[in-house]
Amino acid sequence: MSRPHREVDVPVAGGALHVGVWDGAAPDAPTALLVHGVTSSHRAWPFLADRLPGVRLIAPDLRGRGRSNTVAGPAGMAAHAGDMAAVLDAFGVDRTVVVGHSMGGFVSVVLADRHPDRVSRLVLIDGGLPLPVPPGLDPEQVVHLVLGPTAERLTMRFASVAAYLDFWRAHPAFRGAWTDELEDYLAYDLVDDGDGMYRPATAYATVVDDTVDMNTGTALPDALSRLRHPTRLVTVPRGLQDETPGLYPPAHRERVLAQHPGIRHTHLDGFNHYTIVMSPAGADAIAPMITAAVDEAENPRES
Repeated sequence: MSRPHREVDVPVAGGALHVGVWDGAAPDAPTALLVHGVTSSHRAWPFLADRLPGVRLIAPDLRGRGRSNTVAGPAGMAAHAGDMAAVLDAFGVDRTVVVGHSMGGFVSVVLADRHPDRVSRLVLIDGGLPLPVPPGLDPEQVVHLVLGPTAERLTMRFASVAAYLDFWRAHPAFRGAWTDELEDYLAYDLVDDGDGMYRPATAYATVVDDTVDMNTGTALPDALSRLRHPTRLVTVPRGLQDETPGLYPPAHRERVLAQHPGIRHTHLDGFNHYTIVMSPAGADAIAPMITAAVDEAENPRES
């Protein structure tokens, strides 16, 4: 059975972020902030939550996603970073480990740059470092190259939750990885579109803006040029459609890491972009790294 969590709303510019909270086993439990991917929500994290019982986990639905999809105003990495700082304020968290998956990794890097005193360590899961996007592409081309069918799904409409689940059952990324937690995550993604139809909560226009910003904007390269926090990057061999190579082809990955030699890198075979977070085996592999980051933040070595 999944670890229980509660949900609260946190005021931010343009509305309120909906936030999932898995409270720690003790009142003084350490905290980690979990930042999800480009079309995801806080419901992506239950497998990790089950494996981190001693850590309070705070996981917002980013603006434009989940139950934060009505927050007004522009998105982009800087806006999301500001929202994450507001969430930490609301929970009285001065400084924390930040874990970002996919686009959440990019948000996490920018958060650490713009609010350096709020972040102790970064764990970036298949995101956060530049992707191999050629220069000169228009916004639609960038989205198609990076996300492909993941973005196209946002223009679709579904007659029922069951129809949406059937759509995802055919998805190559989840062959052999279908779980009750995944069904909960997917059902949460749907919102009423009127006339008895449903649509994914994330707006296509929001995904375009964020994808272009994280791949061609200045917030990420500026943040990486000033990266000062202990950082671990986790990559996997397979992408959003379970294809190879994944988001970080080996040659590109090694070039990027050579530019940032302070980043510790772990490559985990046997996973795709989704299952590294949304499967029991993926969570088993990731949880010890988060535990280590929390322990290091709580007990820094004396110089």
